[in-house]
Amino acid sequence: MTYPAYDPPRPPVPADPPRPAAPADPWAVALGNATLLGIGYLLLRRWRLAAIAVLGTAVLLDLAASTAETRYEILLFLWWATGIAHGWFLARRRPEQAVRRGQRAATLALALAVVLAAVLLRADAYGIANRVTEARERGDCAAAVAAQGEVWWGHRLAGAPVVEPGDAVVKACHRLDGAAATLARAARRGSTEDLGRGFGTLAGVLNEPGNEQTVRTVLDTFLDGLPTDDSCDTAALTAWLRDHGTGHGVLDRSAGTAARTEPAALVGCGDQLMSEDAWQQARTHYQRLLDAYPDDARTGEARDGVRKATLAIELDHVRGLVENTYSAGSGYCSKPAKYSGAPPYRKGTHRALFLGDSEYTDKLPGSWRTGDPAKAALVVCAGAAEHGAAVQTCSYENDKSKYLPHQVTFHKVKIPLKVYELRTGKRLDPRSVQIGGGSCPSVLRYEYYMYDLGPGDQFVSTSKSGVRDAFRPVVRR
Repeated sequence: MTYPAYDPPRPPVPADPPRPAAPADPWAVALGNATLLGIGYLLLRRWRLAAIAVLGTAVLLDLAASTAETRYEILLFLWWATGIAHGWFLARRRPEQAVRRGQRAATLALALAVVLAAVLLRADAYGIANRVTEARERGDCAAAVAAQGEVWWGHRLAGAPVVEPGDAVVKACHRLDGAAATLARAARRGSTEDLGRGFGTLAGVLNEPGNEQTVRTVLDTFLDGLPTDDSCDTAALTAWLRDHGTGHGVLDRSAGTAARTEPAALVGCGDQLMSEDAWQQARTHYQRLLDAYPDDARTGEARDGVRKATLAIELDHVRGLVENTYSAGSGYCSKPAKYSGAPPYRKGTHRALFLGDSEYTDKLPGSWRTGDPAKAALVVCAGAAEHGAAVQTCSYENDKSKYLPHQVTFHKVKIPLKVYELRTGKRLDPRSVQIGGGSCPSVLRYEYYMYDLGPGDQFVSTSKSGVRDAFRPVVRR
């Protein structure tokens, strides 16, 4: 029988004694935490606290830079002070302390660098903010934008509340740039829609405090461009400026420019429209001057323009009626109109515009007739010829009915008339004329188809002199 070998118990091995903590220098630790980078905790070998310190610093810096709120800067300052105090407290609790001049010098240099950088960046931020404010107060948006362009992330970390108002100035200037472009387009095109949009933007920027001078600069640039090269564009723009009150003191300055430039623009536009045969619009512009600026020196020109435009409108209307006249019951003959510029209807012989049936009026002398309504004193609408007064009755026989003669009565040629004084459009007498002539010719020729019922009543045979004699009372007063 065998037995296992006996292994006597070994005495326990004593554990290594805990390593004593390294001596700490409270000043070095406090200065290390003053860098906001947790260096003091690293000197104490408190890795977790160092990570928390760095993370907290990063979060607070991000909040301060992104929100530009002073409360986060206050929290960052308290975080900095707390880190310094906490590092000092932890270092003082160490059983052993030592003066480490190298650590002190290094941490002091880092802390001073951080504090000095923050101070310098914040001071520079105040300088930028002052330049932005001064440029805005001068109305110089370009300088304000250029100054704010010097801001970088370091300024925002060290002084976000200082430089943040400059961002609003830049945004306002960009809006004003858009308004200036819109107003320039309005001036080029004479567009009141663009003008309204531009002034709407100016009013919106003006509602934000401090933008009075920058708005004034944009407005002055636009107003200094008035009048434009086109009088009608200027008239449209100034009318809008005069009629649309803004309620803003800066923008209401445009009313003075409108009063200064609109009268000349209205007259110039009226003249331009007259040359383009746009008489109705021309008269509207002349009349607008008389209504809005009755004491202006150009009212005489405007009154003359209204008169000329009115005459042109009347003449154009008369011409249209004449062109649409094809009988004594159509066109001008059915709806007579006046032309105030027509020659006056006085004593003597007048030229007339003969319309309607022209069978007899075409035989009148050329000195009595005209085809131009602008030269006529009368408008004579002639209807179809009718039997007038009986002149003579004669008996006629034909080869087939020698014993049944036909009694034929000859009548004067009666022409129904509508005579109008063109200057007033009023109807005048006579209402008809009768043309005399020869009757009872030796041979009377006529046509029939199935049954010979005779030629019936006949007109006398007329001559040019007879027609002239009949119409002389019409054209002579």
